[in-house]
Amino acid sequence: MAFQPIVDMQSGRPFAYEALVRGPNGEGAATILSRVTPENRYAFDQACRVKAIETAMAAGIIATGARLSINFLPNAVYSPMACIQLTLRTAERSGFPLDRLIFEFTENEHMASPDHVGSIIDTYRRIGFAVAIDDFGAGHAGLDLFARFTPDMVKLDMELVRDIDADPRRRAIVRAMVMLCAELDTILIAEGIETEGEAAALRALGVRYFQGYLLARAEFERLPEICLA
Repeated sequence: MAFQPIVDMQSGRPFAYEALVRGPNGEGAATILSRVTPENRYAFDQACRVKAIETAMAAGIIATGARLSINFLPNAVYSPMACIQLTLRTAERSGFPLDRLIFEFTENEHMASPDHVGSIIDTYRRIGFAVAIDDFGAGHAGLDLFARFTPDMVKLDMELVRDIDADPRRRAIVRAMVMLCAELDTILIAEGIETEGEAAALRALGVRYFQGYLLARAEFERLPEICLA
C-alpha cells in the first residue's frame, strides 16, 4: 500500500490518508487491478482492506488523528455483514478505531445491483464507517449515485479539477456541487490538484478538502509530508 493525504485546508492538517494498492515491486494500481477477475475479486478486496489497516498502523496513522480511506469493490461484497467481519477483526486486533475508517467506492463497471450497494452503504454507516463516492463526475459515478445513496463524502474526479482556474464551465459545475453538498451535509473533496491556480480556484469556490500532487505524492508504506507552501 501507498498513502496519499487528503488535507483539511482550514487547519492545514491531514483529514485522511487514502490507501492506494501497489505491487510488491512498486507496480501501479492499474497493473494490479488488471489482474482482478470475478474469481479472485472477493479475496483481493479482503486482502486490500487488511493490508491497508495494518500498513497504516505501522506507518503511524493513529498519532496524526487522520482517518484511513480504503477503496472497495461493491461487486465483491456478497453479504455486507459477512464480508465485513475480517475488516472488523483486523481493526480490533490493530487497535484502529472504526469511526476513523472511510470506504470509497466507484464503479468503472456498471454495478450489478444498486439496491445491494445501498445495503452495503447502510450497513457500513450503522457500524460507524464513513462512505465516499470516488471519481464523482466520471464514468458511472454521477448524480444518479448521489441521488440514490447517502454518502458522507463525495470526491470530485480530477477531470473536473484540471485547469479549473481557466475554465468557467468547470467552475460553475464545482460551485453547484459545493452548494449541493452543503445542503445535503456531505463533505466535498477535490482530488488530482496539481497547480497553484487550481488550488486557488477551488479555495475561492469554497472547497475545503484537497488531495493531489501539489500537496503530496503517494508514498509507499509511509505517510508523506504535506507541502502547503
